[in-house]
Amino acid sequence: MADLGALNVGVVGACGRGGKLAASLAHIEGATVHAVCDLDANALPEAQERLSAAEAWTDCEQMLERSDLDAVVVGTPMQLHVPHAIMALERDLHVLSEVTAAVSLEQSRDLVAACARSRAHYMMAENACYLKHIAMVSEMISRGLFGDLYYGEGEYLHDLKARGEETLWRRHWQNGIDGITYGTHPLGPLLMWLGWDRVERVCCEGSGHHHFDPGGEPYCQDTAVMLCKTATGALLKIRDDMVSSRPGCSNNWVLQGTRGTFDSDRGGFYELDVMRVWAEELREEHKWLTLADVADEYLPEAWRAAGVEERGGHGGSDYFVMSDFVAVVAGERPNPIDVHRALDMTLPCLISQQSIHEDARWLDVPDSRDWQVSDP
Repeated sequence: MADLGALNVGVVGACGRGGKLAASLAHIEGATVHAVCDLDANALPEAQERLSAAEAWTDCEQMLERSDLDAVVVGTPMQLHVPHAIMALERDLHVLSEVTAAVSLEQSRDLVAACARSRAHYMMAENACYLKHIAMVSEMISRGLFGDLYYGEGEYLHDLKARGEETLWRRHWQNGIDGITYGTHPLGPLLMWLGWDRVERVCCEGSGHHHFDPGGEPYCQDTAVMLCKTATGALLKIRDDMVSSRPGCSNNWVLQGTRGTFDSDRGGFYELDVMRVWAEELREEHKWLTLADVADEYLPEAWRAAGVEERGGHGGSDYFVMSDFVAVVAGERPNPIDVHRALDMTLPCLISQQSIHEDARWLDVPDSRDWQVSDP
């Protein structure tokens, strides 16, 4: 294992999402992409050059076994996140995994057990928690602007039918299962805003099947809505829709407290001037402000640097994910999204897939902390 003064990172899924996430390392001191891995041997040389990697592999297990690595970025299809993460954790390699953490309860249990056995860190790369407007709302919450928080909404609305036919894993794991299949984006920021409150029970209902693939088979129910009740009594509503025909407006949030409210609005992606906020401390009359109106006061310092939004994808949020991961591995800060917080975002969605087929029955969500085994 290399000296942690120069963190060697391997990227699994380098020709796809893994490579896009790892590209942020070019702007972070103390870490470098040492090896890339992907099944697409034809596209791999381009990914290796783009990421300035010393090595390229088509077999993940061989790369983990033979390359001189300290950490691994897992950017493979959803159903492979846990198998690839466990391969790395078994070798005490730190893991940054794309979302979702797992696609089944069995995978979730296996991941918790692997993290307990390993000396390495596991972190989930939920970049929605790092978006600029999410960071602004977090700053407002830290200053008490919204009072006691008791309700929130999160949505992921993104027509992925065409992409699902190109990448067949999406056709099943995202667009082929009723319920919330891609819910960590909308749920993650809400749980973070609530001080990492935990969802204890959920129910889920769907809108029915109105869209069909080129072979005439129905996709999952178009819109799924999950209601969540948290440990502190907050109510959350999560909507997931990746098959309805519509322009993209993928991530949307609402937050309500006793003294203020935030509404991201469906009109934009990262534009602060369309996201609405109101708080008693900001304005006495019931008229909206935009986040742009209050950015001078509440934009966190980390977002004020010139060009920070170009350091990573998704409006710069990928850069902050990667920066946190490197700092966690270096022991400079605590893990913000460890395996249990990752599963706090993931397990409610998995349970929703059972609820939707039981007439929207309320079901308890397991707490992964109850599965914890002794550390090595």
